[in-house]
Formats: sequence, structure tokens, C-alpha cells
Amino acid sequence: MKRSTKTLRLAAVAAAGALVLAACGSDSDGGDKGGDGGDKVAKGDGTLTVGTLLPSTGDLAFLGPPEFAGVDLAVKDINAAGGVLGKDVVQSKADSGDGTPKIAPGSVDKLLSAKSDVIIGAASSSVSLSVIDKIINAGVVEFSPANTSTAFDTYDDKGLYFRTAPSDVLQGNVLGNLVLKNGAKNVAILARQEAYGEALADNVEKTIKDQGGNVAAKVLYSVDATSYTSEIQKIKDAKPDAIVLIAFNETTKIIPGFESAGIGPKDVQTYFVDGNTADYSKDFPKGTLEGVQATYPGAELKDDFKARMLEVNPKLKDFTYGPESYDATIMSALAAEAAKNDSGEAIASELVNISRDGEKCTTFADCVKLIKEGKDIDYDGVSGPVDLNKTGSPSKATIGIFEYSADNTYKNTEYVTGVVE
Repeated sequence: MKRSTKTLRLAAVAAAGALVLAACGSDSDGGDKGGDGGDKVAKGDGTLTVGTLLPSTGDLAFLGPPEFAGVDLAVKDINAAGGVLGKDVVQSKADSGDGTPKIAPGSVDKLLSAKSDVIIGAASSSVSLSVIDKIINAGVVEFSPANTSTAFDTYDDKGLYFRTAPSDVLQGNVLGNLVLKNGAKNVAILARQEAYGEALADNVEKTIKDQGGNVAAKVLYSVDATSYTSEIQKIKDAKPDAIVLIAFNETTKIIPGFESAGIGPKDVQTYFVDGNTADYSKDFPKGTLEGVQATYPGAELKDDFKARMLEVNPKLKDFTYGPESYDATIMSALAAEAAKNDSGEAIASELVNISRDGEKCTTFADCVKLIKEGKDIDYDGVSGPVDLNKTGSPSKATIGIFEYSADNTYKNTEYVTGVVE
């Protein structure tokens, strides 16, 4: 049963107010984003070109369809409203993979050759970190709908990196509190050994320890591992009463390993995160994941927007990060309109400005009308308020909490909204 959205203050599970967390940004990492979109930045060619660096292959391929659909729907809406600066937005699409093998650099070359002004992606934090320098050194915006690693809070990105997904400071806090609220005393964490997995594991661990819980084991595994036997044994040896699994599609191999070791979801309460919250109805026997709980960033997906995404891609089963992809594309177009310039540098100079502290609007058509009237806008998106802070990350965000049923699919139980300063 769906419960009402709630808000937390600090790390206290039952407190009222807003969950306020300090991000790791600093004024020395490239300065505040947002500003003047005029003569100080490069001039675009008059056509906004949106590149998509999203996963068609690899362990995150299940995230690709909703992300591509989100961008496609946004471009459709933008062009239906007259395009950007009087011209239709054009797209160039490329596969990011999941980092193994490393196909993203070649894909970025393709997108840059297509004269992309903004690249939506990658989904994986580690993939984004592997190509961010190539993108920003070309004067192009990298705008991820799904990166959550805290590494981006302090990265020297020349003011050209943005994301619509919140830092894992927030998800780690919500997940850690959820584990403790459910009564766990001795927790084990198994996570991918890369930017995303390590950062999220660290934030979950910090929250659990800060609230008086014990993390008996935090085990990292190689992203290209083919066997997880030794790591699973370390988790078992910790004798946990709860296990947090921070993984991608390798979940389909790790869960059977847990079961063989006697620490499967039926034996030990198990938790997933955004990287592995997916439909496993065809991967596991019925009942395998029943009772598993999961978290991932994103406001409640409204039925009308879900229906619109299905019009773009009727085969969609997962919708994770589709709204965030839509918002990243709409925001890029609005920033180009506000700057009267479609270059990456011009877009970057206005992205923070169009996301907050102006007249509220929720569609490209309504927002662009206000911009043309000379008004400052505050775009509120389908993924949430998307108020960007000086690091280019959302300062307000929502984390959904989900639970798996016997058919190995998941449904929402509640939403937790927080503020990251």
C-alpha cells in the first residue's frame, strides 16, 4: 500500500522537517555555476544538438530504454512548441555501455563529431568520470540523469557538468535509516568497486554507524568479476541480520550465490539500490525476492507521464531515470533559450538560473513563453523541483522506497524528500 510522501530532518528517522545534508562542494572547484550567457561564452551554430550517451548494452542496459524514451519525449515536446531559437532540436545517439568494455570514449567521439552541444549521460558514474574531461574540454555540457556519486560534487568540471539525480549523500542516508528502522543491528554491505558503488556504500555505512548501528562487513567486488564466491563468504562470516547489495545486473548472479550460502533474501533481510532495482520476473523463481526492499532517486511517476513515455516506447517495463532524462533535456533547451545561444558554454551559464528563484513553470511551452517575455523562470520538472545548486546537482530531491513481491517485481511503499545543501 502506498503511503504519503514524508520528509526528514538530518538523519533522525522520525523527525519532522526537511532532510538537510551537506554535499561535498567547495568554491575552489571551478566556481559557482550559472551567470551571463552573453558575449563571454562561445557562440553556437544556431541548432541545439542533443547527444545521448546512455546504456544500450552492459549491466545497466535495463536503464537505457526509459532514459532514451525520456530524451525522445522531451525533444518531441520541444519541437512541437517551436524548437529552440526557432529551429528544431536534433539528436545524436550513442551507447555508453557500463564501463566494461570501455566503449564510452569512442561513443563520445561520435557525439562530438555530430556537433553535440549537450550530452545527456552517462548513466553510470564511473563511465561519466571516464569521459567527463573529453566532453568538457570540448566546451560541451555533460548532463547526467542518473549519476549519483559524490565524486562530482568536487570535480573540476569547468562549470560544464550537471545532473538531475541527487548525490548519494541523500540515498545513503535514506537507505541507512531504512535498514535501522526495520530493526537491523548487524549489517553487511556488498558493493561494486568503482565510483558509484564505493560512494554509496560509504554513505550507507556512515548513516548506520552515526545512528548507533554496526556494519560488520563492507566488501567490494571487481566490476568485471565472474565469480563472487569469496566476497559472499565474507558477507556470510559477518553473520548479518541485514544485507545491502549495491550492484548492477550482476545481481542475477549474486542472489543465487547468497541462496547457496544460506544468506538469501528468504534468510536475511536484503536491500537493493537504484543500480539493481529492476524487474526480475524472468530471472528468478517466484518468491526469490519477496520482501526485498530497495531505494532509488526520483519523485512519484505520474500516470499521465508514464503513458506518454509508453507512447514513445510501448515496450518499456522499467521507468527508472526516464523523468530525469526528460528534465535534463528540457532544461538544456530552456537554458539555450535564456542565453539566446545554443553553445555548451552558454547552456551551462543559464542552467542553474532557469532551475530556481523565478516564476514557476512546468512545461517547455509555458517556460519558453515566459523567457521570451523577459521573465526569470523556475522550471519544476516531472522528476521533482530540480533546483540546481552551485555544484550542478539538485538541492532538493526525493528518494523512493520500494518492496518486491512474490513475482519478483517491485512497488512503491513511500517517498522521502530531502534537501542537500
